[in-house]
Order: sequence, then C-alpha cells, then structure tokens
Amino acid sequence: MKKIVLMALMFAAGMGASAQDEGVETTVAADVVSSYIWRGQDCGSAAIQPTLGIGYKGLSLTAWGSYGLVDTNDAKEFDLTLAYTAGGFNIGLTDYWFNAGQDPEGRYFKYDAHGTNHIFEANIGYDFGAASIQWFTNLSGNDGVNKDGKRAYSSYVELGVPFKVAAVDWSATVGAVPYATSFYGTDGFAITNLALKATKDIKVTDSFSIPVFAQVAANPCAQKAYFVFGFTLQP
Repeated sequence: MKKIVLMALMFAAGMGASAQDEGVETTVAADVVSSYIWRGQDCGSAAIQPTLGIGYKGLSLTAWGSYGLVDTNDAKEFDLTLAYTAGGFNIGLTDYWFNAGQDPEGRYFKYDAHGTNHIFEANIGYDFGAASIQWFTNLSGNDGVNKDGKRAYSSYVELGVPFKVAAVDWSATVGAVPYATSFYGTDGFAITNLALKATKDIKVTDSFSIPVFAQVAANPCAQKAYFVFGFTLQP
C-alpha cells in the first residue's frame, strides 16, 4: 500500500506537468463544521476540514483533512483519494490516516499490517442523476473484525438523492453496513446513516458567496441523532 501512496503522488506531479494547465482542475477549499459526523458515526466536535485537489480528464487526486477546533483530544485525520469518473460511473481508492490507532506514536509512514494507523478503502458507484449509489470496502490497514475475530473487510453502501426546494439544494441519504464489523459497530446488516442536508449560498459580494449548510443525521443502529451546521470557504 505504501507503493500506492507514492504512485498517487507521482501521478499528481506528472499530471500537472503533462497537461500544461489545459483542462486541469484545481480545488482549494475548507469546511468549518459544528461537529464531525461521518456515515452516522460521531468522529469529533467542531472542526476545520481542508480540501486540496487536482483533476484531469476524469482522473483526480484529492487530499482532505479534519482537525478539531475545540477538543484537543479529537483525532487528526489526513486522507488521500485517487479516483476516476466517466459519465455517471466512478471508482476510487482512499488512504485514511489518523494520529490515533494501532501505532501509539502516530507515525504517518508506518504501514505494518498490524501496526498502522492507515486504512485503505476502495469504492465504486454510479450517479444516475436523480439518485446515486456508492459501495465502499476496507481492503487493508486498521480495519475492524467480524464475529469470528477475523478481518471484516468492513463495507458500507449509500444511496443519495439530491433535490431542490425553494432555491435551496437538498440531499437525502440512506447508508447501511451489510455485515458484522467492529469498525462500524454492527452485529450484522444495519442501517447506520439517515441524513437530510440543506445547502444555500450566502452572497457576500457580486463575485463571492459562502455556501452554508445544515444537516440532521441519525444512526438507527446506535440509536444516535445529530444536528450539524457548517459553511464552506472556497476562492
């Protein structure tokens, strides 16, 4: 997996050089959220979540992170995603890294099978326009275990439906874990994420707006519910 990370970084450098800025898309942004809720799981309190991405002809490499603003005990996260999109089809590989995990020293370049804080996840999906579906599976790293204590290859499937009401962009999400894994805290098939999110641009100047969003989310399996507010900063 270490080779995959190095190849992704080499890809980003090579893509920028070969494309000569023609058709290359760059993303620089940051979300500020009241709490970090991910797939129905509470991952921390208020946080800033920066994004840096580069894409060319459907191929993209994106860096994403999350850093707590209030609680110093919140985990620090740094993810790299290599993805390809063609029409509605998409496929990708994400390297998640946390400063806490199997390695108490939180070393980034430690990739030992049973001593790393990295999680490598593959995903595949399709966006039909009116709805989208995504499947995610952990391939290696700090994954959970099943009922037999073996690697679970933890998976998550999500259905999303976007819609618009009164000039506000909405999205409804249903997410489920198909089988038992300690990674998501499930004993079998379980609905772990029900969410409804609304986003609206707040105009600051004629050329600059700030997207503001609010989300109500619930995890029926864990019997938890959350309300999240946030905004996005993007030049």
